[in-house]
Amino acid sequence: MLVSGGKFWYAEARMKSALAFLGDVAKTVLIALLIVIPIRAFVFQPFLVRGNSMEPSYHNGDYLIVDEFSYHFRGPERGEVIVFEYPRDPSQRYIKRVVGLPGEIVEIADGKVVVYEEDEKAFVLGELYTEGATMGSGKISLREGEYYMLGDNREHSSDSRTWGPVPEEYIIGRAFLRVFPLSAFAMVESTAYEE
Repeated sequence: MLVSGGKFWYAEARMKSALAFLGDVAKTVLIALLIVIPIRAFVFQPFLVRGNSMEPSYHNGDYLIVDEFSYHFRGPERGEVIVFEYPRDPSQRYIKRVVGLPGEIVEIADGKVVVYEEDEKAFVLGELYTEGATMGSGKISLREGEYYMLGDNREHSSDSRTWGPVPEEYIIGRAFLRVFPLSAFAMVESTAYEE
């Protein structure tokens, strides 16, 4: 009788131990979800580069982390690489570089990008990251809350030259960290334009 009672006690102790372990796992998973989901939804978001419109800066298959948080405190700045909803189909996400800011005039002429600031000061962007001249021509005035976006690979980029400025409400965030390929793992730096 003692032997069978001992087996019952041992089985009951193992069951309690297993249930305690499962409870701890469930608590850990719940806490992780409570932390990860808001971070994923409101702070950082993964983004996979598709296509060659941002070469040589970013290549097809690069995996980036997008900072969605900082634009709650400040607007996008010239030279930042941002991810946004494509104005003609908001279900698609695009990645481009900010070239023109609200209130400015952007002109493309003779293979160069000229920016006229609000005080009518004009300068040609010194774009060291692009290969070759900027194709196309035209002049556009940006209204409040509009940004002019260009891909770094100007010959193979669908950007504001084709579909116009990007409204601020379409902007998701700025490229913050390149995670993959591992050989290119690094924080994403904004371009400092030579004016």
